[in-house]
Amino acid sequence: MCEVVFRPTAQLRRHAAIDYHGENMKLLPALCFTAALLAQTWAPQTSNTRASLRGVSAVDARSVWASGSGGAWLATTDGGVTWRAAKVPGAETLDFRGIRAIDARTVYLMSAGSGDQSRIYKTSDAGRHWTLLFTNPDPQGFFDAIAFWDAQHGIVIGDPIDGRAEVLTTDDGGATWQRRNPPAALPNEGSFAASNTCLTLLGKQDAFFATGGPSAARIFHSRDRGLSWTVAGTPIRHDSPSAGIFSLAFADPSHGIAVGGDYSKDTDDRQNIALTSDGGRSWSSPPNAGPKGFRSAVSYVPGRKLWIVTGTSGSDLSGDGGKTWKLFDSGAYNAMSFVPGGAGWAVGPQGRIARFLAPAH
Repeated sequence: MCEVVFRPTAQLRRHAAIDYHGENMKLLPALCFTAALLAQTWAPQTSNTRASLRGVSAVDARSVWASGSGGAWLATTDGGVTWRAAKVPGAETLDFRGIRAIDARTVYLMSAGSGDQSRIYKTSDAGRHWTLLFTNPDPQGFFDAIAFWDAQHGIVIGDPIDGRAEVLTTDDGGATWQRRNPPAALPNEGSFAASNTCLTLLGKQDAFFATGGPSAARIFHSRDRGLSWTVAGTPIRHDSPSAGIFSLAFADPSHGIAVGGDYSKDTDDRQNIALTSDGGRSWSSPPNAGPKGFRSAVSYVPGRKLWIVTGTSGSDLSGDGGKTWKLFDSGAYNAMSFVPGGAGWAVGPQGRIARFLAPAH
């Protein structure tokens, strides 16, 4: 039974089909659940930058890193009460669309751009010094996302070169990178460097990355840190160069969600989500309406059993595994990161950054 005491609005009463007479009182738990969902919000913080932010990586509830355009990176050690903003020396023209924090001192930055504008940097002293680890040597290269299984083993995904997605892996903390060989891409198929979450990792060896474009919206899966791959189709729209899958995440080895749509039509909610319950072997649309527009990032919130999606036209959440969704914020955000305790942050245009607030549970 819900222990929260509140006076429901007429809108909530209609939503839960409750008239508060007789046996209909038994529907109060459903109303409490609805009210709890509506209580979630993003609480804006002061980032001290106007950069377009597309990367965010939370270490714990106090230590968080973010990144964006103009060579920008940000860090907080107090949960976002204060943010330190700076630029990587010599990288002031780069767009850092990917960031991965191993701990409060060890962080990787990935820039997205054509050819040598795609690079990987690392700091081991909380941003006091940055080392350039890798520069894309191919003029056709374009990095999309970076992730790490642990401090030594990582992976980078890029747009296709010679007909195949660029997949690079490291086994030595980024000192060296090896090119892998995924299945061939379809014509005009590629990934989106929108939130650093078109790539996600699971366990100690699994990797998934998503694509879009006029030919397909597919998900590639490796069980051996990028050595071999399988690929699965999804029902997410892929009817233009700006449409496809932009993000994917897993709650456990079986259950995952992929989101996207068309970023040039960010209020269009057609074919913007797909669910899997078999570890990514197959993907299907949810039984009810999905999120309320294009979404560039999806996260599972451990401990709260919530799924959250965000994009430039708002944020939605689901408490039932993605079957139903509720819009809870209309602000524009690009990317998110959550930690096991449930603390999370979202970043977006013009230096926008916010912490996720939810009622105690």
